[in-house]
Amino acid sequence: MEFDFLVPIDKEIIDFRNELSSQHIGGIISLHTDDIFPDLNKVKIALVGVLENRGSDNVQSVVDLSAVRKSFYGLFLGNWKIGIADLGDILPGNSAMDTYFAVKKVVASLIKKGIVPIVIGGSQDLTYALYRAYDELEQMVNLVAIDNRFDFGKETDSLSNSSYLTKMVIDAPNNLFNYCNVGYQTYYNSQEEIDIIEKLYFDAYRLGEISNNIALAEPVFRDADIVSLDLTAVKSSDSGNFNTFAPNGFNGKEICSLSRYAGISDKVSLFGIFNHYNTVQEAVLIAQIIWYFIEGYQFRSGEYPFGTKDNYLKYIVPLEEEELVFYKSNKTDRWWIEIPFLTNSNNKLKRNTLLPCSYEEYLIACNQELPERWWKAQRKNSV
Repeated sequence: MEFDFLVPIDKEIIDFRNELSSQHIGGIISLHTDDIFPDLNKVKIALVGVLENRGSDNVQSVVDLSAVRKSFYGLFLGNWKIGIADLGDILPGNSAMDTYFAVKKVVASLIKKGIVPIVIGGSQDLTYALYRAYDELEQMVNLVAIDNRFDFGKETDSLSNSSYLTKMVIDAPNNLFNYCNVGYQTYYNSQEEIDIIEKLYFDAYRLGEISNNIALAEPVFRDADIVSLDLTAVKSSDSGNFNTFAPNGFNGKEICSLSRYAGISDKVSLFGIFNHYNTVQEAVLIAQIIWYFIEGYQFRSGEYPFGTKDNYLKYIVPLEEEELVFYKSNKTDRWWIEIPFLTNSNNKLKRNTLLPCSYEEYLIACNQELPERWWKAQRKNSV
């Protein structure tokens, strides 16, 4: 059984949890212990630790999530009515590929049960294993990475923290429909990598763009299946990680806002948090990132997949060569833009006929300009 890959939570953490009140997260969370495995029929969000970091450039002997768990359990609950479980850890296999296999199986099983896994782990190459979990679900995948780098590598490079995206693009089966980077810093990425992003019609937002207007990221997460967070995207003064020093990056408030956007998205079915370097300060931040994801999940509105159009206002914007159709939700005031569906033998692309967008993109269209994300999405549909 897939869940045999998971080892129970340490007794020390369980003892810590038992001292907490019912108003703390630790007081209500279901735990995988030596004697009990949580009833997954009552769970909507599941924490999974992965103690694998062999793909990292900054390898440590052990990935320890004890401080993360204590920090998270010790937080007070929001007004939540959802079942949460901590399923324990996946230990490093004999090889990294063994770990990827275990992660793939566990995550795929949880998603099939309608449970959103929050994977907390070592090196970010585990994102590749999360992506491969969707092979069994037979759907195209949109990945959003909160990262200061694109993580491209050479085709001949082994799978690692800094090359996993290349493997996702070139390895079969190729189920990656779109990749979007949120928060890249130009001086960490070569011009060749930036050109590849453009050539593949992927999306990327610089750190400054998002920091100046955090709401730009909301439509991006609304169209994501997987969200992968590299903690080195947070500046060291806020994360406490001085092993991989980052003088610039998102601050604590911004990263929690992005996490909430990921949680509130009806489409996000998997959230990964990677490159934790075992500092106590960073453990506190991770706990709050998870808290905000769950807070967002609690307020999902059920607007995706796009059901009846009765609760939406339709706006038609005529351009010189195109007619753009927008929809605005009466419930949340969120916007979508229609992507003309082109006949394609791959039926898995049919669900991409509506693209989340922002009010600003509607205004751009009103000024007789094509929104860039619309243009890229249409180009991908026509390939």
